Formats: sequence, structure tokens, C-alpha cells
Amino acid sequence: MFCSKCGARLTEGTSFCSACGQPAGNPAAAAGGVPATYSAPAIAPGGAIPPYQSPAAALPTLSPYAGFWLRVVAHIIDLIVLGVVYGILFLAGMMFVGIGSLHGALEGLKNNPEAGPPVALVMMIIFIVVLAIFASWLYYAYMESSPNQGTLGKMALGLIVTNLQGRRIGFGHATGRFFAKIVTGLIPLGIGYMMAGFTEKKQALHDMIAGCLVLRKT
Repeated sequence: MFCSKCGARLTEGTSFCSACGQPAGNPAAAAGGVPATYSAPAIAPGGAIPPYQSPAAALPTLSPYAGFWLRVVAHIIDLIVLGVVYGILFLAGMMFVGIGSLHGALEGLKNNPEAGPPVALVMMIIFIVVLAIFASWLYYAYMESSPNQGTLGKMALGLIVTNLQGRRIGFGHATGRFFAKIVTGLIPLGIGYMMAGFTEKKQALHDMIAGCLVLRKT
């Protein structure tokens, strides 16, 4: 069963849509009356009866969609954070190969460029690339599925990542969103990212693929 107003999936037996507060087919609620599940509140001390409040009135509303430029600034902050991580990984790669071996490999490449890159240099590059991908995945997937619902860049600008119903996503969902960025990056001229500036819900291509939204906290 789906909401007639916003299209969100409704739980069986619910009276109101959890996303927009639209009555979910309850005749009394649709007519503006008291739902069948409503029970009269207890009389407060002094004899005052608290007024009836519709269940929809207590539901939070979805935050506004985050615009393209807000997301760009958040991404720049994340790149700075990850840049520090990549620098640490580069040093780890040098330690893994050995500074002496790396120096000898570079000298050999300089003296005999036709021989191709030395094995030690290739191993270091592969080691750093694999660790960088792993670190980026863990950073984005963990942070966006955490209670903060966003990376450090998004947290700094008050942005959160949610599913299409405005709820927190899980680690697997966040992982899918991260790797969907590979498809977004394949679109020429960065159009896959720029879609966040002109689509209805300000979604980039990877948001659409993963079924996610980036919202501004209110």
C-alpha cells in the first residue's frame, strides 16, 4: 500500500503516512475526525483536558534537499581530510617497499628508461592505490551510515544522507552509494555529478542508482 500524496510505502494498518502525514485511507482521518485508534487523553490535574493532536502533527517533515554547491563544498572538505589519509598511506607504502629499494628503483628508471618501471615501484603504486580505495570506501560508507549520517564535510555544512523516505541508511546501502560513484564518474564532463543541481530532488546519478537523498538538517 502506498501514500496517495507522496507515494511512500505504508505499513499495513497505519493511519497516516510517516513521510508526509497524509491520512492513509482511514475514513475518520480523511474526514478530519479522530482516528479509530485514538483514545481520550487522561484529564490533567486541575480538570483541564489536553487538546487532541493528530498523529501526523508529531511526525518530522523531510528537510530541504541539499543543493549542488553545498555538496561541492562538502566534497572539498572531504578531499582535504582524505588527502591527509593518502599522505599517511604514501609514507606507509614507502616503508613497505623500503626507502633504499625505492631510491634504487628510481635511479634505475632514470638511467635506463627503456627497461620500464621497476617491480618495487609498481608494487608500491599498487599498494597505495588499493589502500586508498579501501580507506575512501570505509570513510564514506561508515560515516554516512553512522548516527551522524554524513562525512565530516557534510557534517560541517549540516547535510545528511538518507534513503528515499528520509531515514538513515545502513552500511551496505552506503557501500552501494559509494561504488555507484564509479558510474557517475564515467559520465563525461562531470554531468553525473552536476545532475544534483537540476534534478527534482537534487540527486546526482549515484544517488538515483542507490536510492538516496542528501538533505539539509533543520
